[in-house]
Amino acid sequence: MAREALRLVPIFCGERSGLVEPLAAELAEVFHLSVEVRRPTFDPELAFDADRGQYNSRILLAQLLRESPEPEVRLLGVTNVDLFIPVLTYVFGEAQLDDRSAVVSAYRLDNRLYGLPANPHLLFERLAKEAVHELGHTYGLRHCLDGRCVMASSTYAEEIDWKSERFCDRCQAFLAGRRAARAAAAAGSEAAAALGPDS
Repeated sequence: MAREALRLVPIFCGERSGLVEPLAAELAEVFHLSVEVRRPTFDPELAFDADRGQYNSRILLAQLLRESPEPEVRLLGVTNVDLFIPVLTYVFGEAQLDDRSAVVSAYRLDNRLYGLPANPHLLFERLAKEAVHELGHTYGLRHCLDGRCVMASSTYAEEIDWKSERFCDRCQAFLAGRRAARAAAAAGSEAAAALGPDS
């Protein structure tokens, strides 16, 4: 049975490129997954909206999903450009709920954007939390009412600082159950295929 894996896809990371490998290590620990970093094969500039001067995260999600046809591979785009969806001024990231692709941006997580001194450690913490949050959505997790849970909704950067980098007990149990169910379903499908149509 093919093992579940995560692919990080750096997209216009620029000066934030150094965050990608540490982020991969952090996500491997949180999700207990094999994580690889691979450059995109698509043109992310197609997601740029000239009128807004931002990148449409919905387009990036669709592009990411085409990166890998393997159903066991989740894809996380990591970028340093400003993201938006049509109904919001900006987003820190976005994910396809209960699907395979997500994207997260460091752009609005940087203290310097708000006139504050640079804080690389805080920037990485925020990026890691948002990456875990968006990947949580890909497993079917919705926003959590526990303000300390990583699945709590965050509109402003300081709200990210209030929450933990981990799932609350309820979200962790949901995640474990969902992953176990998917593993069982995949094993059943492979077993049926091995038996063949005449078995």
